[in-house]
Amino acid sequence: QVQLVEFGGGLVQAGGSLRLSCAASGINFGDYAMGWYRQAPGKQRELVAIIHSGGTTTYADSMKGRCSISRDNAKNTVYLQVNSLKPEDTAIYYCNAVWRKAYWGQGTQVTVSS
Repeated sequence: QVQLVEFGGGLVQAGGSLRLSCAASGINFGDYAMGWYRQAPGKQRELVAIIHSGGTTTYADSMKGRCSISRDNAKNTVYLQVNSLKPEDTAIYYCNAVWRKAYWGQGTQVTVSS
């Protein structure tokens, strides 16, 4: 059974930082591209960042320079560090794993207060 479990969401003041973690089980983690997506109320789910199995990364334009995605294959965990948080970063943040199939976590709420 595949599980992706996100940790680290919460309430943060604008300008602050947050580190999200996603622990994966039931997959051969090293084979998967791991990503973070987010969905704000009334909006579509959008890409935040992806880290591929080889370590290359892709960021949404809105997040470049403010966030960093990393992975620890020994711990089957992917991380997202987000700095200089803005109220518009408020969303549910989802972890995603893709190789031959795609899997999603249940999401973690991030709320940025102004």
